[in-house]
Amino acid sequence: MPGPLEGLRVLEIAGIGPGPFCCMMLADLGAEVLRIDRPDGPPGGHPADVLGRGRRSVALDLKRPEAVAAVLRLVERADVLVEGFRPGVMERLGLGPEACHARNPRLVYGRMTGWGQDGPLAPVAGHDITYIALTGALWSMGRAGERPVPPLNLVGDFGGGGMLLAYGIMAALFEAGRSGRGQVVDAAMTDGSATLMGAFYGQLAQGRWRNAREANMLDGACPYYDTYECADGKFVAVGALEPQFFALLLQGLGLDPARFADRTDPARWPAIKAEFAAIFRSRPRDDWARVFAGSDACVAPVLDLEEAPRHPHNTARGTFLARGGGFQPAPSPRFSRTPPDEPAPAPRRGADGAAALAAWGLSDAEVAAAIPG
Repeated sequence: MPGPLEGLRVLEIAGIGPGPFCCMMLADLGAEVLRIDRPDGPPGGHPADVLGRGRRSVALDLKRPEAVAAVLRLVERADVLVEGFRPGVMERLGLGPEACHARNPRLVYGRMTGWGQDGPLAPVAGHDITYIALTGALWSMGRAGERPVPPLNLVGDFGGGGMLLAYGIMAALFEAGRSGRGQVVDAAMTDGSATLMGAFYGQLAQGRWRNAREANMLDGACPYYDTYECADGKFVAVGALEPQFFALLLQGLGLDPARFADRTDPARWPAIKAEFAAIFRSRPRDDWARVFAGSDACVAPVLDLEEAPRHPHNTARGTFLARGGGFQPAPSPRFSRTPPDEPAPAPRRGADGAAALAAWGLSDAEVAAAIPG
């Protein structure tokens, strides 16, 4: 099956990080994504390139008027354009929203930046860590008395960036189906990471969240929502928040429930955590995994990147694909009626060249002008 986005045409101006992640998500679900690469850009084509999978590639020098003209012709056939330059760059190339909407009024024009298209920081460089620093997200992660811990680049680049852009694009496409008009989607990683923090800002305003690290139910302070080291130096994750799950946790640890009637009192948390830590250190991680296997105690082994794809649950669901000598995540979410095919490997830079341009409706003369011999 081609997937639920079959027939959607996406023009991707090559970038890094969240833009390619967004286009990967669209391609995974069946969209036809054509990436415009720089002739001197990364070679691409590695079978383990996850973010580059599922699209075709044309290498065009956008400093040449003929190449820009070719992109504008592609815009006429596209439903979506995705770009991730600093504000103003696409306009200087002659490919800004105004020029593109003049060719295709229905086009959804997706813009991926860190700070957004306006505001005092809009023209300034940054990375995931600086974007999430300004939204409270980075401040909130880490142990008490220690530095904030970067959560990889999941919160800014991928969750608050690429996934937010994909969501915005699909919302704009839905609206365009009624109005017949496209629009610009301004997806900023600052905005997206702030959105991801929405629940915590809400709890803070209600007095249910402390503005400190490792001081709350979900940030490592609570003994039944944390990780514990085991005898072999590996770890287990515990998330037994509800009373019935906590009771099963105590049962697996061999502890008397009567001693923990005050478990919700933060003053008791350090002592409870110390007791849990001592017990978990008494046995290897996989022993604890067997103790809690199939239990609602909400205890799981903390797996590394080589272990996770081989876990029985992940193999049963096909959560990972074997690719390029390793593993990569399979497309998600799942669809009952239009499940997508397994994604094609990432293309080499410019691999589809003239054939891709012709498939999008360019004439032989336009192709020859865009890709000089």
